[in-house]
Amino acid sequence: MNKKLYKKIIFLLFLATLVMSANGPLLAMSSVVPRHKVGDLWICADYQKDIEETQKKIEEQQKKKEDLEKQQKIYQQKIEEKRKEGITLKNELIILENQINKQKIAIRMKENEIEITDLEIKNTQFKILQKQKEIIEQKNKISEVLRLINQQDKKGMLEIVVLANSLADILGQGRHFNSLQKSLISFLDDLKEKKDNLKGKEKELQTERQNLVFLKKELENEKAKLSSNKIVQTKILDETRGAEWRFQSLLAEAITEQKNIEREISALEKQLREKLTFKEETGLMEGEGEIIFSWPVPSGVITATFHDPDYPYKRWIGEHSGIDLRAGQGTPVRAAASGYVARARHGGMGYSYVLIIHNEEFSTLYGHLSQINVEEGSYIRRGEVMGKSGGMPGTPGAGYFVTGPHLHFEVRLKGIPVNPLNYLL
Repeated sequence: MNKKLYKKIIFLLFLATLVMSANGPLLAMSSVVPRHKVGDLWICADYQKDIEETQKKIEEQQKKKEDLEKQQKIYQQKIEEKRKEGITLKNELIILENQINKQKIAIRMKENEIEITDLEIKNTQFKILQKQKEIIEQKNKISEVLRLINQQDKKGMLEIVVLANSLADILGQGRHFNSLQKSLISFLDDLKEKKDNLKGKEKELQTERQNLVFLKKELENEKAKLSSNKIVQTKILDETRGAEWRFQSLLAEAITEQKNIEREISALEKQLREKLTFKEETGLMEGEGEIIFSWPVPSGVITATFHDPDYPYKRWIGEHSGIDLRAGQGTPVRAAASGYVARARHGGMGYSYVLIIHNEEFSTLYGHLSQINVEEGSYIRRGEVMGKSGGMPGTPGAGYFVTGPHLHFEVRLKGIPVNPLNYLL
């Protein structure tokens, strides 16, 4: 082995010792990292401590969530017990009271989920900073090794190393040189792994932020449902004045109106489709097959879902045949797709609605309208205003089954109500 190669091997071994040592000067140098800002807070480089503290808070919130779930199950059990009994004023008010309490718990649960997600976002930010810190340290180690190798010939550092007494035993072991090469390759592989891990954490953060937006939307829905249940409770108390006979009379009238409307819709759909067969050829109707519908009102907040198990009138008239969309009294209601108006029912102080036929299979219904601006048999384009929403108790078009200002929206496939959320944009 020539003298120059010998000196280079010794120098590289010396550098490897510095880099691999847990207490080496390179590690000490690279461990000094400036503080980073998360939100409005400056945090220190001890991210692991921040991660552990945030995780502890997450676990505390999860425990609260479990307690809320237990409370919600108690109210649900009380509701189910009363639903097994007859439809009386007393039973309906007890069910409503438990539904209101259950809804309050549901709101607290959503707020709890939002708090957990906020903490998870914060924790992921800490983990990202930790990975960034590790990457900086790894880069510093590699950069320092490369810098010293580059300068070793110019600065004569080999002469210092060669004077060490223990070098003679190392010279004959070429395996140390290979070991050093493997160590440097290991540093690079570790750096790549840390970068890949960082990308994963960044994607995780993006997902958590999207989930937070979704949870806030759900919280808005839960608050709207609570408001609706309170309105139903007030309406029943006002109209019955605590008398069972008044309640039974109201129930009978409501059921009769609902049955008449269902019969009317079925008959009108069949009749109008037969009349409109020739008009499909003009291209005015929607195309054959499935239709993607536009939202008829802008809010997108759902106060009652399709076949909603907690729909307050379920025991009176059966399953909820559409979705209820929150809309302030008098909000413009637009056609969800182009078609012909099969029915424009002005119900006075009863139930007002518009039914539109779109093609041979699909139709849509818009209920609790306080104002109707279209005529039966007329053509309406997607997005055109047909009327205004209602639903405020005691106002035109609201009808019996009122849960506060909203639009009742149905999608029907061959006359049968289907879940609108499967067809809306």
